Amino acid sequence: MGKRAFKKRLEEIKMSEYDAERYNSFVQSVKQQITSLKQLTAGLEAKQGDRVWLKNQTDGELDDAKLVEGLTGERNVYKRRGLPEEKGLNMTKPKHLTLLVDVSGSMYRFNGLDQRLQRELELMAMVMEGLQGSESRVRYDIIGHSGENPHISFVNRDMPPDNEKKRLEVLEEMHAHSQFCWSGDHTVDALNQAIQHAGSIDADDRIVIAFSDANLKRYFINPKNIASTMTKDPQLRSL
Repeated sequence: MGKRAFKKRLEEIKMSEYDAERYNSFVQSVKQQITSLKQLTAGLEAKQGDRVWLKNQTDGELDDAKLVEGLTGERNVYKRRGLPEEKGLNMTKPKHLTLLVDVSGSMYRFNGLDQRLQRELELMAMVMEGLQGSESRVRYDIIGHSGENPHISFVNRDMPPDNEKKRLEVLEEMHAHSQFCWSGDHTVDALNQAIQHAGSIDADDRIVIAFSDANLKRYFINPKNIASTMTKDPQLRSL
């Protein structure tokens, strides 16, 4: 992008050059992944349905309803299990992604040790950049959790940040909450609420991706409780 065009863009979205450089530092770290996400999104198809009997096949299991046709020499008298041809082509509804991010105090506190908060912010920049313009295929919510609150809305699927300034504001809000929130943990409650939230959304497919650096022993969290929570709704996928 030329320098003149760059300055014009910043003026349009009321973003300073300093903030643009800060945001670009997140994006540059995941530039390749953003490109991959855009390509993946462009090739998305509708969620495949259940396997059914496909009739009028030239191979497979003999279809009892086609015995007469078989005796007369017709070849398409077999049936086999498979996906309907009309499935997996055109999506009538977008897929939905719920990102449950950890913005607890420990994320900020230990960031200097292993860059955990920095990497999470870069990942959210990747998602926001990579899904920009793909609202007809994928919609997403970014929801935070910490020791203070199990459900903090950073991005609503109906109003995704549509420029660099707004996306930086999301990242800054996440960082600020992690820096100033009280200690504690709401991982299980947050996961429960996120799954209930995702399950209520009408979508082609629903996916929940959760992040947490919770000290399970310190907060008496049983890993089995996390596993059962993540698998309680068979209509969505949790990671």
